[in-house]
Amino acid sequence: MNRPDSAVGRLMATEAGHRPRADAQRNVERIVVAARTAIAEIGVDAGAHEIARRAGVGVGTFYRRVPSREALLEAVLDEVLTEIADVADRSLAAPEPWAGLCEFAAAFVRLRAESCGIGEALGGACGDALDQSLAGLRERIRLLVERAQAAGVMRTDLPWQDVPFLLAAAATGARTLGMRAGAQQWERNLRIILDGLRTTEPAPLPGTPPG
Repeated sequence: MNRPDSAVGRLMATEAGHRPRADAQRNVERIVVAARTAIAEIGVDAGAHEIARRAGVGVGTFYRRVPSREALLEAVLDEVLTEIADVADRSLAAPEPWAGLCEFAAAFVRLRAESCGIGEALGGACGDALDQSLAGLRERIRLLVERAQAAGVMRTDLPWQDVPFLLAAAATGARTLGMRAGAQQWERNLRIILDGLRTTEPAPLPGTPPG
């Protein structure tokens, strides 16, 4: 069963006034899955023809099932941002503030590192379409940071607004200066960043150095 606030649920809500056919819902589900992978690999410029091809449907079916390419991308990106907000909520409920912040940071950076489109959306590439979701995510990051600072496990000489930029910096490209990133490069970057935010001893670095 699709949640009303999921991408499929939002798109199926446009079929107002009658119960959608099973085949129509299956097509929407395939289109949403295809859109998520296309956004991750191509970015927010992923086109309708490319998404339809990945979904195994014709462009005509694509436009019968979704109001527009923009509406589809907004629904999918909003769904992903809701998922990361859910991670933030679980992290806020963690007994240990530092462990909660680290759990969220890892999920946030992994998403940025693995999805080109999410990185673009978090950077504001979608205009004001995702303003509400981004505002909710900012508020959760503020609470995570201030909770860790209040517990005395995170340095207090920087405002919470620095943290999203630091986390974004952990998701680097595959190559720089002729060197190839290690298999766990973003995790190493993140560990260095988190250790720089701690008030206690640094943790061991994961993975191997880039070569």
